[in-house]
Amino acid sequence: MSRRCTLTGKGVQTGNNVSHAHNKTRRRFLPNLQQTSLMSEALGMSVRLKLSAYGIRTVEHKGGLDAFLLDARDTELTPEVLRLKKRVKKALAEATV
Repeated sequence: MSRRCTLTGKGVQTGNNVSHAHNKTRRRFLPNLQQTSLMSEALGMSVRLKLSAYGIRTVEHKGGLDAFLLDARDTELTPEVLRLKKRVKKALAEATV
C-alpha cells in the first residue's frame, strides 16, 4: 500500500532533522492520508478513495468529485481514477440524451 494521494499524487517527501548542534539526520515527511467516501452525483453512489487532506479540500473547492474529475488532466490521474472519470463521463452523456 503506497503512501500517495489517489487524486492529487501527493506522496512522501524527505528532508533532514536538524539538531541544536546542527547535526543532520535524514527523515521522511508523510502526507496526511485519509480513507474517505466521496459522493458521485453522476453515478449516484459513493466512491472510497485514499486522499490527502489537501486533496479533500481541493475536491470540495472544485464543487465535488465529478467536477474535479472532469476538470483534471488524464495524464495526472492514476489508472484507477481514469476508469472512474470515464464512468462519470458516460453517465453524464447518458443523462443528457
